[in-house]
Amino acid sequence: MSQKAKPAGGQPLLIISGEVARQIRQHARGSPGAEICGVLIGLDRPGRIEIQACIAGANAEEAGAHVTFTQDTWEHIYQIKDKQYPNDRIVGWYHSHPGFGIFLSDHDTFIHKNFFASPGQVAWVYDPHSDEEGCFGWADGHLVRLSQVTISDRRGGERVPENAGPEPSVRQAQSSMPAEAAQEFPGQIRSDETEEETSSDSLLRLTTAVFSYLTVLLLGFLASWYLFPRFVPVPVPVDPMTGRPLPGYSLETPQTNPSPPAAQPESPSNKPGQESAPTDSGGKENHGGSK
Repeated sequence: MSQKAKPAGGQPLLIISGEVARQIRQHARGSPGAEICGVLIGLDRPGRIEIQACIAGANAEEAGAHVTFTQDTWEHIYQIKDKQYPNDRIVGWYHSHPGFGIFLSDHDTFIHKNFFASPGQVAWVYDPHSDEEGCFGWADGHLVRLSQVTISDRRGGERVPENAGPEPSVRQAQSSMPAEAAQEFPGQIRSDETEEETSSDSLLRLTTAVFSYLTVLLLGFLASWYLFPRFVPVPVPVDPMTGRPLPGYSLETPQTNPSPPAAQPESPSNKPGQESAPTDSGGKENHGGSK
């Protein structure tokens, strides 16, 4: 591409593969609380930068607000690059800002100036919380946010088959998904139980829920019956004018079994079968003899 294709301000045109953008997002979403990093692999051509692959930065010092490439990280990166991308070059790096937005901090600027100082190297930033992304590059010796970024599709231009068949079901799509994808996206790999649920299963769950609530209500009623005092109302007719009980009724609880009165002791003189001795006029007993 000629120099006339450059946007205003001398910025290069950035072309990033859609698969690379997806891998960066996937890497960042796997660490929503700490920054992650990696390098971008591609070609640096006149007036444009093409990103065709990426390598995750293993063994990097990841923290909530910054990330650092360690010696082990660079060894891992060059080992993969020499094996899988021997004819390409490192055209930049990427990292995440979980919840911070899209910008280059002082720490990010230091990394870019010391490790990615070539005019054909860029810095891709992605925020997994807001799903926002942007790219920064060199323009006239200054770091700026690139205004022209194009996402390419390597499979673009493929002819659509006329007899492609019906769309696969959710279960078929999950069974054909690689195991690595199932581990990286556990929240998205869900069974189709809701769609294939039968009416009998719904009725069983509803019946179980109803019986559970009834059991709780019954236990609560029994507990209140034995633990709390109970009041038994006694109907007593009252005078509507005075509010007092009618004659013959009382608000006091009647005693059903009153105790019998105590028996009076019998005097010896009143015992049956014995006669009382006569007394004289002086109050003394007369035994039948005179003195």
